[in-house]
Amino acid sequence: MTGEMEAAAADSLGEIFKRRGTHPFAGVGTPCANCGTTLEGPYCHACGQNADTHKRSILHLVWEAIEGMFHLDGRLAATLPALFLRPGALARDYMEGRIVRHVPPFRTFLVALLLFIFAAEHAIHASQHHAEQAREAKAALLATSQGRAAEATRLKAEAAKDRDDALKEAAAERDADLKDPDNAKAEVAADYAKAVAKLQARYAEDVAQADRIAAGDLPKSLGLSEEEARKAEAAKIRSLPLGDGEIPMVQAGHGRHAGGWLKESIAKARENPELYQMVLFTWGHRLAVLLLPIVGLSLALVYRNKPKFFIYDHLLVAMNLLSFAFLTNALGLVLPEPVKTWWFGLLVLWTPVNLFQTLRGAYGSSFVGATLKTLVVWFVTVLSFSLLLAGLALLALAQI
Repeated sequence: MTGEMEAAAADSLGEIFKRRGTHPFAGVGTPCANCGTTLEGPYCHACGQNADTHKRSILHLVWEAIEGMFHLDGRLAATLPALFLRPGALARDYMEGRIVRHVPPFRTFLVALLLFIFAAEHAIHASQHHAEQAREAKAALLATSQGRAAEATRLKAEAAKDRDDALKEAAAERDADLKDPDNAKAEVAADYAKAVAKLQARYAEDVAQADRIAAGDLPKSLGLSEEEARKAEAAKIRSLPLGDGEIPMVQAGHGRHAGGWLKESIAKARENPELYQMVLFTWGHRLAVLLLPIVGLSLALVYRNKPKFFIYDHLLVAMNLLSFAFLTNALGLVLPEPVKTWWFGLLVLWTPVNLFQTLRGAYGSSFVGATLKTLVVWFVTVLSFSLLLAGLALLALAQI
């Protein structure tokens, strides 16, 4: 399915970015390769097949690609500004049959989805590259005694902060329970003492673990040779979630997988986040097309009292809305980090405004009606998208 969709989108890209000027057709009078009809122009008037054989040199094809990128189809120049600034008028044109002046909506949707897939893949690779650099930096830090000492100091400070915060919560809970006359004070005090003892024990374990890291004797406790110890230490470092401050003890027979398939899959995802992201991305762009019927059906729901609009009309509007979402999010994914935050913050406001403009212009809704319908469509879409993401996350966990 993915290959077919990307092939269709690639073909659509060729149509969008085709050249304005072409050489005069020199094949008049020759037979059509498909049906044999004598050609009178670049397209057969009997079967419609393009008479171009596309037999060109590689350099010619490269030149055509470069030329096509800088000689955009005039319809694209009319469609994109309308998609971003006048989405209601654009949707109205499609619904009323004024299509020739614009890029076909399904083609725009496919190309926007393809660009979003490319941008998402770029963002994932960049994220993995940065994570790998951070792991290498952490490995280099823990390779020296000074680095291990600094890491141990950091871990102890984090452990102390976690303990103090937990003690404050336990004390607050104790004070609240003591105010309740139905609770026995002795029992409340006993529960508080148990909680404090458990927190102190956990803190002591964290401190002891930090001390082992500072001493560099964690791999030695496993009875490994020096070379094996270095490999084991590097493997431990690579398996750590960045910034959580925890270095797991490698012990034979550890019951990490005893909590069911979900716990086991989560553990695998933490050990190999790159694999999890790859599986998530692979399924994600396949399921992205499900947003089209979701948005289309939500539009049919809010406009069920207007029988002049059919499912086809709602799907046309949904294609416009999703094309806008895919293109703007694709742009955000490739922007530099400082700009990216501002851009996605802008999209939080711009996307519902674009939806409001589309509903008001395409369906002729009043201001109040368009506002209410925007809220309904937005809620249904966000809820459905959240459920889709949750299902996708579980699906990806099951695949690793």
